[in-house]
Amino acid sequence: MSSYQIIKLNPRDFNKCSNIWDMEKNPEMAKTFYEELVRGNRITFIYLENNEFIGEGSLVFKNNDPDYTISNRRIYLSRMIVKDDNRNRGIGSIILDYLIDYAKRLGYKEITLGVDTDNLNARHLYEKKGFTNVLFIGEDEYGEYLKLLKKLN
Repeated sequence: MSSYQIIKLNPRDFNKCSNIWDMEKNPEMAKTFYEELVRGNRITFIYLENNEFIGEGSLVFKNNDPDYTISNRRIYLSRMIVKDDNRNRGIGSIILDYLIDYAKRLGYKEITLGVDTDNLNARHLYEKKGFTNVLFIGEDEYGEYLKLLKKLN
């Protein structure tokens, strides 16, 4: 594994995330994330390798879905993604561990996330890392998804 670092994203570098995912295809999502970053409701961490943005994951303090966040108790893990050609190298696992640890250090008791039912790789990783409480099974415009919770101790 080459050397990597995980850094906290500065909002002025937000556009570099387009190296990881297609912002132009998701302009509304990109706009929302950026606004949350600037307001301080979202912290995004970047997995960097040779100064290249390879993966990212965010923690969101307040989500308008009450399943996902409870003030000072439950934090939401949002948009964990690794660049296509870097998948299956354990990077998602490294980012996930980092986010879980960061949430603990902030004093949160629970962490939640949403995952598409058919995203078996992600579901396997989340389960392995302790996201074993299913809060909700539902459907949105992208298909069926699960809301999962992990207790932090």
